[in-house]
Amino acid sequence: MIITTPRKLAAELIGTALLVATVVGSGIMAETLAAGNLAVALLANTIATGAILFVLITVFGPVSGAHFNPAVTLVFALRREVPWPMVAAYAAAQVAGGVAGTLLAHAMFAQPLFQLSAHVRSGPAQWLSEGVATFALVLTILGALRHRSEATPVAVALVIVAGYWFTASTSFANPAVTIARALSNTFAGIAPADVPAFIAAQFAGALLALATGHGLFGWQPTRSERPSLSAHQ
Repeated sequence: MIITTPRKLAAELIGTALLVATVVGSGIMAETLAAGNLAVALLANTIATGAILFVLITVFGPVSGAHFNPAVTLVFALRREVPWPMVAAYAAAQVAGGVAGTLLAHAMFAQPLFQLSAHVRSGPAQWLSEGVATFALVLTILGALRHRSEATPVAVALVIVAGYWFTASTSFANPAVTIARALSNTFAGIAPADVPAFIAAQFAGALLALATGHGLFGWQPTRSERPSLSAHQ
């Protein structure tokens, strides 16, 4: 199969849409069924997100790399594995896909399509959590691709599952997903006013992970490495 740029962008858009639809949709379902038990709701949300991440990376990785995340795309660009002109295109596809995923989740659960979240997620603890979550995600990607590339889909899914529980912010770790979740006044939402600080923390965490990965592993990208979370691009 010839992998053209439109195919790559379509994969990023569809993949991010399905990811966000899962995050928001499972949040709505969990909140409805958990009868006020937030721990049960969060657990259900966590399992669904981890499961879909593994599937999406496996399916779309060979096409686009399965980034679904502007911070991840930026890291690969800084490693000279993604051309800079593609960064903006990938980010646009990811954000558009995320918004589409939110609208899809709302439609599936008969919610108003257009919403703004009132869920406040602000303060130093939340910002630190997002930096740590994104740091852990990016470092996991870089380390897994270097040492056990075939395990990358599982590793990425698991680090996000863990992040739901060990960070105060429940590990958004993704600027496109953060923007999309601001448009849902549901369990998974974030108030629009809190989005900029989350995104800043996410990019800071990603850049720190890039520097740490190069320092710890002592390597530059090799010919065998690809900017794909599936390791099969």
